[in-house]
Formats: sequence, structure tokens, C-alpha cells
Amino acid sequence: MDLFDFADSNEIAEEKQSQEKSVLTVSQLTRKIRNIIEYRVGEVWVEGEISNLRKQTSGHQYFTLKDKGSQLSCVLFRGNAAKLNVDLEDGQEIQLFGDVTVYEPRGNYQLIVRQAQLKGLGALQAKFEALKTKLNEEGLFDPQTKLPIPTFPNTICIITSPTGAAIKDILSVLKRRAPWVKIILYPVLVQGNSASKEIAEAIYNIENWSQEGTIKIDTVLLTRGGGSLEDLWPFNEEKTARAISSLSLPVVSAVGHEIDYTISDFTADMRAPTPSAAAELLVPDAQEIRNQLQSINKSLSYRVSDTLDRWKERLNYLSTNTLINEPQRKLADLDQSIDLQMDSLKSAFVDSLREKKDSISDLGNRISMCHPAKQLETVLGQFKILDNRLQNAAQSLINRSNERCEKAAVAIKALGPDSVLDRGFSLTQGKDGKLITSTKNVNSGDKLETRVSDGIINTTVD
Repeated sequence: MDLFDFADSNEIAEEKQSQEKSVLTVSQLTRKIRNIIEYRVGEVWVEGEISNLRKQTSGHQYFTLKDKGSQLSCVLFRGNAAKLNVDLEDGQEIQLFGDVTVYEPRGNYQLIVRQAQLKGLGALQAKFEALKTKLNEEGLFDPQTKLPIPTFPNTICIITSPTGAAIKDILSVLKRRAPWVKIILYPVLVQGNSASKEIAEAIYNIENWSQEGTIKIDTVLLTRGGGSLEDLWPFNEEKTARAISSLSLPVVSAVGHEIDYTISDFTADMRAPTPSAAAELLVPDAQEIRNQLQSINKSLSYRVSDTLDRWKERLNYLSTNTLINEPQRKLADLDQSIDLQMDSLKSAFVDSLREKKDSISDLGNRISMCHPAKQLETVLGQFKILDNRLQNAAQSLINRSNERCEKAAVAIKALGPDSVLDRGFSLTQGKDGKLITSTKNVNSGDKLETRVSDGIINTTVD
């Protein structure tokens, strides 16, 4: 695009005269170009393919928008990036809206991006998304601020076109479901440039009537039939949304078909997919109410009848009861019952005295057992028993020791040398008393003693 296409012939002549009179610096020339571009071009929508996308840590994004014949430098600052509904990526076919300007330090012209949408969504859709984001951030869509829709309204005010198909469908449904509901039709344009203004004025007038008490309205229905995005655009205007938000009455929005969503739908207290569906949501079905009332009536009749039958049975029982017909018999039964209770009481009293007596006797025995003389007697008896046990144990020990000694003496005698001598053997000892067991232990002339069973024989070795 030629820069000077934006200037008329007079401006071009003035530029040439200015150049002949003075020499501009680079900064001055760049600034003049920037002023011309910003003034003549300003805000534009431009589409192309993203390339060389750079996302800085500061939150700003820099990239090039190109097509087959040219390219454009773009910058998306952090504040605008946070408002976009699109995450930019290399290779995206995208439509951008922003301000064309010149980055003076480099002398490059660029686009400062403020809105972005994928190619094909269109400018209206972009405006829709931008306004939706803005109003949502302000809290106009907050579910906590929504008003409840009355279940049994008496008066409904419908804001719509009086000649459209929507009002005919709504009135037909309301007449069938709730013929007692009063309908107020507020006619407005629902399409065109002035439609949003009329809709907003209607809402403000209804609010004034409600505050002044001129007309008592329970629910407001804002509606129209289907159409294109351009046809439904009055319901996407900011003035319409703010008027709905200011209304102190519950508002139902039913605009277009089930797949259509408008800003009014998000701002209203309830959205209905279609005008006919809105009519069904606004009022209960008379036939359903009749059925419920009939069911309640049957249930109530059954309960009343059942209650009366039970009271009748009770009265019949009382009328035939002994207390009424035979009071003497009733009193006799009471006397007999008293006698039985007295016998039972006496028996319980005797049993209690017996238990107490046994308990006292047991305590006396236990006390006598605790007397010192009794305890001493018990201890002495235990001593005697222990003494007898000790004597018996000592005597038993002595007897067993004597038996072992006798057995040992017999064994010693049997194993001693005397028993050997008795069997014909002898023992020879030297003068020193040592036993002679070998001829090597004696010499010629040694004196020996030989013991036999009946004495000692002295001998001299030759």
C-alpha cells in the first residue's frame, strides 16, 4: 500500500514545499510518517498467517503476520493478551484488530493488536466475545446475583415484536397451560439499528412502573424468534445487557433457536432455549395442577375416612368396655389385683429379711474368725502341724542315713583286705609299711611282715 494514497493533492504539494524549505532528521521524518499512518489508517482488521511468534517473560508477544505477498510486524501487549480468547501459535490463520503505528527506534510500521479471532469467525463474533468477557469480569453474569423465577406468576410482561411468530407461540402455550395469568405485551423492534435502544427503554420503563406501583409484574420475558447473528445483534448490545442487569424483577431471556446464545441470555436470570420453551418454564401446567389437586384430594379423603373409622372403632370399644357397663366388676378386678400385689410385696419383704439375716450371720462368722484369740489358736495349731512335719522329716532323714551307713559298712567289709585274707591270700610289707608287690622291691637281708587271716609272720629275705 502506498503511503501517499492517503493524502490529497494539496497535502502532497505542501509536503514537497516543506522538503524544499527544510531538511528533516530521521526522527522527524519517522514521526511524520507515524502521525500520517495513525491518523489515516488507525484501527483496522487484518488477516494472515502468524510466524516467528515470540512470547516474552514480560507477557508481551511479538510476531509477524504474513500472506503470499507481504508481511506485517505485530505486537500484543500483556494487558491485551489477557483479554483474548485465542492462544496465538505459529501457523495460525487469524484475524487481528488493532492500531497501525510506527515503531520509531527502528522505523518499522507495526500493528498493536487489541483483539484476535481465528479466521472465519467474523467481526461481529469478535465483538460478541469481547463484550462477553468485559461484562463477565464486571460480574453481570454472576449466578449469585440471579433472581429466582416465580413458580405461580400472576402477571407476565413480554418484551418483543407484536407481529413476530414468537409472540403467537408464547401466547398459545400460556393460554393452554395457565389461562389465569395476565399478559402484558410491550411492543419493541427486535431487529435493526434502533432495536437495542427500544429494548433498553422498555426495560427501564418497566422498572419505573414497578417501583411506582403502577403495574404489578411478577416476571419479564425478553424474546424473539430465530435469525442470523446480525438479526439477533440487538440482544448482544451492551446497552441491552446493562438494562437487564439494572432490572429488579426476574428476567427470562429466550432469543432465537436452541443453539443461539446472546449476551442477554447470560445477563438474564434464566435462559430459555426457545420462546415456546420459555412459556413452559414461566408457568405451571394447569392440567398437571388439576391432576395434583385430584391426587391430594383423594389422599386427603382417604386419610379423613381412615381417621373417622379409627375413632369409630375406639368409640365402639369404649361403649362395650367393662368400665362403662360393669363398674363393680372392674372394681373387683382392681381389688384382686391389689391383693396379688400385696402378696407379692410380702413375699419380697420376707425374702429380703432372710437375705439380710444370712448376710448378718456371715458377717458374724467373719468377725469371730478375726478375733485375736481365734487367730492365735489358729497360728498355734499351724505351729504344731509344722513341728510334727519337721520331726517326721528329721527322723526320716536319720533313718535313711543309718541305712546308707550300714550298707556302706557292708560294702567296705566286702571290699576290704580282711575279706581277701579270709579267702587264703596274704599281704607282705616292708619295715617302712610299703606293700611288696614284686621281688624287685626286696633285697637279701630285708625284714618283712606277712599278714594272714589269723596273724602276722615275720621273715628275713635270704
